[in-house]
Amino acid sequence: GARLGNAQAALQDATHPVVIKHPLSGRPALYVNRDFTTNFTGWTDAESEPLLHFLWAHASDPVFTCRFTWREGSMAIWDNRAVQHRALNDYQGQRRLMHRITLEGETIGAAAP
Repeated sequence: GARLGNAQAALQDATHPVVIKHPLSGRPALYVNRDFTTNFTGWTDAESEPLLHFLWAHASDPVFTCRFTWREGSMAIWDNRAVQHRALNDYQGQRRLMHRITLEGETIGAAAP
């Protein structure tokens, strides 16, 4: 995308739909997270806060989570278009080697209402 390799563009605000349609599966996916979603378009931060807290809590409900346990030789792969992830520092004394790849693909669009 236009932000890759462009530090100036990477710092600019972006607007995304709250619910996206996954370009391959066609399934709807919640597209908000605590680190980047600040408000809904046309809403103030204060107006957005209650609904955002509800959506964040919903997305992190244990029924929707998977806890990956690292072991020697483990590999984890996920699709950022439909999965939120969080790293925990729970591997004291062990070395992990990580590589991140970003594939260029279809643009994410809003799911139909």
